[in-house]
Amino acid sequence: MELGAAGLQEQPFRTQGRPLVFVAYAAQAAAFEYLESTYKNPRGLGLFQGPPLSGNSTILHEFGEQMSPDAAVAVVDGAGLDTTALLLAALRQFGYELEFSSVNESLNMLKVFVLQQAASGEPPLLIVENTHELNPSALRVLCELSELRVRQNFALRLVLASDHAIGTIIEAPAMRAIAKRQTGNFSLGPMTKRETTDYLYAKLRAGGNFDPESVLPGNVCEELHDASGGWPGIVDRLAILAMAKAESCPIEARQIERPVLPNFIEIEIDEAEVVGGKTSTDSPKLILTLDGETLNELTIERKRVLVGRSVHNDMSIGSNFISRHHVMFARFGSTTLLMDLNSTNGTFVNSRRVSNQVMVHDDIISLGNHRIKYVDANAKDRSNVEGLNFDDTIMMKDLSGLREMLASEHTELLPIPQEIGETGGDKKQR
Repeated sequence: MELGAAGLQEQPFRTQGRPLVFVAYAAQAAAFEYLESTYKNPRGLGLFQGPPLSGNSTILHEFGEQMSPDAAVAVVDGAGLDTTALLLAALRQFGYELEFSSVNESLNMLKVFVLQQAASGEPPLLIVENTHELNPSALRVLCELSELRVRQNFALRLVLASDHAIGTIIEAPAMRAIAKRQTGNFSLGPMTKRETTDYLYAKLRAGGNFDPESVLPGNVCEELHDASGGWPGIVDRLAILAMAKAESCPIEARQIERPVLPNFIEIEIDEAEVVGGKTSTDSPKLILTLDGETLNELTIERKRVLVGRSVHNDMSIGSNFISRHHVMFARFGSTTLLMDLNSTNGTFVNSRRVSNQVMVHDDIISLGNHRIKYVDANAKDRSNVEGLNFDDTIMMKDLSGLREMLASEHTELLPIPQEIGETGGDKKQR
């Protein structure tokens, strides 16, 4: 269905750039209140979190736009930024278009600006989106900036935002300078059914249709709320998809898709990378053998690696002596923990049956007739399990717990549709 057929002059449900209209709702108002209180707090350094497509980026940019003209505000997308890129992005947001010859020159310029602003009574605000995707070197710079003071007062207000749960990053010892200043942790909530309807109708009116119920009847708005969980970014995408699928108005409830909704994923960091320098760049390896013949080698590059009979494992072993999901290797910093997933025939490390085992170099794991050699030259001492930072999503003992963990980590995000009435490829939701 074309935009004109829905009485629209332009696409109301934009998935990139500034929205056509900013629609207020209760969770957004609470977010604004939190951001304002963080800025006004002399120690203000807050976390701001919401799942993917929750609208958190739109709220952060809108808050920056509504700040006083005298306030210096920078909203920087931290995805993939190293030290240089982060500093340059912040300086540009603060109004500097100069070229700097070195990282130190950029850092010193930013420090001078922050200190001057704070000394004048208008401390700048730096909002970093996608904090979980910052390069470790950029995290170190944030720690350094967070310690700047003017007359014993902190000079820079900071908001670290993410669509992942970033508590683990902030709690890392290398991030102590950030953690000791943290004044709050805000989790954005969704819209209610009533708010979702108001949101949809406000956007349709902004797009040119002054009878929005003729496009999206009340029951369809409720269906959109239920299908999206009330998250604005998903509401927008589902509305676009429904309009593309429909041949005429009004849109029917059966034309609303039901995606798998995104969840928070807890992010961890490698402590050595933040404080500067690993002892080795080599990742641990698993070497699978049968009767002395090497069948597979797998480098552990993720936080969790699954081994079992199912083809959906990271390392699949076709043997009836092995359970579908037999064992999991979980990385905690430089330590690897093996966990038996309540397998039928058990897991043996160096000929001893185990349920949880910290791995060291050259350990031999026996799964049925197969052997897995654990190779990690840096893992020389078997640590105490109680010394590791386990959480409830990791220490599960049955397959239902495993499935819940996998569901949260492999959430299928709704694909971004091409916006009706526009050309070009996929759009990015702010």
